Amino acid sequence: MKTRLKVKGHLRSYMRFSLYLGILLLAVNIALFPVSIQAGALLSAFTIFYFIVSLTLYYNNKPLIMNELVSFATEYGQIQKKLLKDLDIPYALLDEDGKVMWTNLAFEQITGDSTKYNKSITSFFPVITGDKLPREEDSVESEFDIEHEGRDYSIKLKRIPLREMAENSDLIEAESYNGYLIAMFMFDKTALNIALQELDDQSLCVGMIYLDNFDEAMESVEEVKQSLLAALIDRKVNKYISSMDGICRKMEKDKYLVILRKKAIAEMQDRHFELLSDIKTVKIGENSMAVTTSIGLGVDGLTYAQNYEYARNAIDLALGRGGDQAVIKTKDQVTYYGGKSQTVEKSTRVKARVKAQALREIISAKDNVLIMGHRNPDADAFGAAVGIYCISKVLGKNAYIVMDNANNDIQPLIDTFISGGEEYEDVLISSQQAIDLASPASVLVVVDVGKPSITECPDLIKYCKTIVVLDHHRSGSETIENATLSYIEPYASSACEMISEILQYAADNVKIRPEEADCMYSGIMVDSNSFQSKAGVRTFEAAAFLRRCGADVTRVRKMFRAGADEYRAKADAVSQAEIYKGSFAISVCTADDCPSPTVIGAQAANELLNIRGIKASFVLTEYSGKIHISARSIDEVNVQLIMERMGGGGHLSVAACQLEGTQIEEAIGELKKTIDSMMESGEI
Repeated sequence: MKTRLKVKGHLRSYMRFSLYLGILLLAVNIALFPVSIQAGALLSAFTIFYFIVSLTLYYNNKPLIMNELVSFATEYGQIQKKLLKDLDIPYALLDEDGKVMWTNLAFEQITGDSTKYNKSITSFFPVITGDKLPREEDSVESEFDIEHEGRDYSIKLKRIPLREMAENSDLIEAESYNGYLIAMFMFDKTALNIALQELDDQSLCVGMIYLDNFDEAMESVEEVKQSLLAALIDRKVNKYISSMDGICRKMEKDKYLVILRKKAIAEMQDRHFELLSDIKTVKIGENSMAVTTSIGLGVDGLTYAQNYEYARNAIDLALGRGGDQAVIKTKDQVTYYGGKSQTVEKSTRVKARVKAQALREIISAKDNVLIMGHRNPDADAFGAAVGIYCISKVLGKNAYIVMDNANNDIQPLIDTFISGGEEYEDVLISSQQAIDLASPASVLVVVDVGKPSITECPDLIKYCKTIVVLDHHRSGSETIENATLSYIEPYASSACEMISEILQYAADNVKIRPEEADCMYSGIMVDSNSFQSKAGVRTFEAAAFLRRCGADVTRVRKMFRAGADEYRAKADAVSQAEIYKGSFAISVCTADDCPSPTVIGAQAANELLNIRGIKASFVLTEYSGKIHISARSIDEVNVQLIMERMGGGGHLSVAACQLEGTQIEEAIGELKKTIDSMMESGEI
């Protein structure tokens, strides 16, 4: 049976155009007969002749035209196929399962294989797995980037339905056919990425360099040598920044502003900010004090002003964490480097006096004072809250301590505090009561904590416009923003030490009850581990002030005596400790029968430091569905860096973290892995 080709559309109308004109001529011929029979007869003869010629030409030339069209279509299809085959953009057709059906030459050059048909695309590009193929009808396209043999490619996968092809097929019912092909395009972005990376490397960043203890270092050398010490430090800083092709300008005697390329900051990171250690080598004389440095860098801001703001925030974080470290801040991330040395205690109380006067002005201008510590408060948090209550009472303001649930460890302190009468029982309020009392005329004082997420009532921060933060922990990336007054001193042993100093300057002739002095003295004693950890001159001065106010050392000691079960649990944790790498003591505290297992774990961690050769101790306690890790050290290891790596924080020698959704064995493995990686990188 011979197959006849038919034309349609505009081409068929064009080929029949002469016949349409013949019909028009016939109509004119009929209309001409009434006017003139001779003219009509003559036109009729011409019309018949026109139809004979037109039909003859139409039927004779139609096969020739169809053959020419078929030849053109065939040649055009071959041209298309060749153009697609030689296309510079790598191109391939995949079936529904991701198997290669057809590729062009550019694709074959990338894979180095021309016999790839019926092979899965995953065998050539392992990152292109089945979940990245556009299988669903609502996901017609998918785009992602891959790296192959040192080059960067942008992959585009486009779903091509075959329903339209099936509609013209005599073999497949279109209604029941939902097959499709996947067209794969590969766009080489290597040159573009190199250009973008180069542009990013050349972007300008702002930095600040502060000398943490410049004044103290100057006092430690002879007056005639002070200018020499300052000149040597300037030379170190300028030489370091110049080697990074940066600009350094001195703003004050101990502050520098630097402008650097982003590429230089990456180089600083690779070299672990060697300026931090180089500055410490600058000494004039045997007894001179080593100078420590803080570096704050602002990166990836949209404007230079934004980078400057990032740098200011970064240097504040570095100083709030005790100095001797570098902090890099971007829009979404904060990275810390260094911070291995102990913070230097300030011998002057000028800052405490200034902060005390500012606090007095803030409280005096408000109607009531809300005091809040961290969740699951300890002796330091409660003692600091009692100290702020005493200041508010002296200034004639109503003060309330926000506390939902008091644990058994501080219950003796609470009983001591409220023993003065019923009026003191009303001082302790719940979070909901605090929210009800909050108003524009209220001031919220947050003590012993800087992270809003772990405060007793995070929502209370939103209800108070005036906020004061008093903390002795090193600042992290999460801080209470827009605080009216912020006083953070990492060198202080405890928040109670800071409040004791402020208490002496907040009002004249301050008098507090012996019970209140006991609460504050307890906070200092617990956080300083009975004056064995981070106890400086000002720590003993604060303790002496509280002693003069009536604090009884014997009474405080009795309040913190442990029960028999607690003592056994602590002793068991110490005896079962594993000595890891000869320097790290790791143990598990199973104080299930004790009311506060985490406190027992912290005490066990302190006890493990008494073992000769131990640089840091870690005690894991399972409590309330979480794994609590208490970390302690003396001076050789910064446990804060280790705990921050695991999601926690704290001090250089006292830190902790909490792990959710894990078991004790897994937590120990993660701790050991963190220690190993930080030792390999030189961070500890």
